Amino acid sequence: MTTPSASSVHSPRYWGIVPAAGIGSRMGADRPKQYLMIGTKTLLEHTLERLLQFPQLAGLVVALHPEDYYWEQLEVSNDPRISVVDGGEDRSRSVLNALNFLTLEASAGDWALVHDAARPCVTGLSIDNLRRHTAEHQVGGILGVPVGDTLKAVDSQLAIERTQDRKGLWQAQTPQLFRYQLLHQCLTRALAQGETITDEASALELAGYRPLVVEGRTDNIKVTRPEDLELAAMILKQQELSL
Repeated sequence: MTTPSASSVHSPRYWGIVPAAGIGSRMGADRPKQYLMIGTKTLLEHTLERLLQFPQLAGLVVALHPEDYYWEQLEVSNDPRISVVDGGEDRSRSVLNALNFLTLEASAGDWALVHDAARPCVTGLSIDNLRRHTAEHQVGGILGVPVGDTLKAVDSQLAIERTQDRKGLWQAQTPQLFRYQLLHQCLTRALAQGETITDEASALELAGYRPLVVEGRTDNIKVTRPEDLELAAMILKQQELSL
């Protein structure tokens, strides 16, 4: 009988990836939005601290702009679990750079946990729910919430053309959790073919896979506008009181 190799019997590991190379132009600030303050910490610090609390995390790769001058000023930059790579020209290429960095560390069946730098309010319970629901899945899945608002399709002049049926529609969130090798292959192929990749799930969908959606929380907001900073601060404060 052939003895399995060590790599074939170890439990799958979880590798975090945070693309944080954007400039956040919609915020109209003097620095990238991930370095704006929420209380006494930057948006990015809040996000990374949430991920670093994930017990199964083997390591965390942060993709930064090559001319990022803020990262080294953060205390979290000294955490030995965090590695840094250069980001790409968009989110998907930043994620691919992080996956490439992990080539010598990650096994094919390990998991890549990709999370937006601008989602500081994700809870440990949501991350663990995603882990549990995808544990035996060969592809992986994402956090999401059912669309609750009425959706309108509009023309170029912002005139309403129709009301869009929201039945079966979910709003995608992060983290998005996929088998390392599968995500690497699908993302590499999609970018080589010039496809537009809006999130990691879309790369797998283009390859014919059907990721799971695991219900998350509506307070897992993405900070995109100035008013979102105040909302995130209120959510974080409430979570500290209730979680």
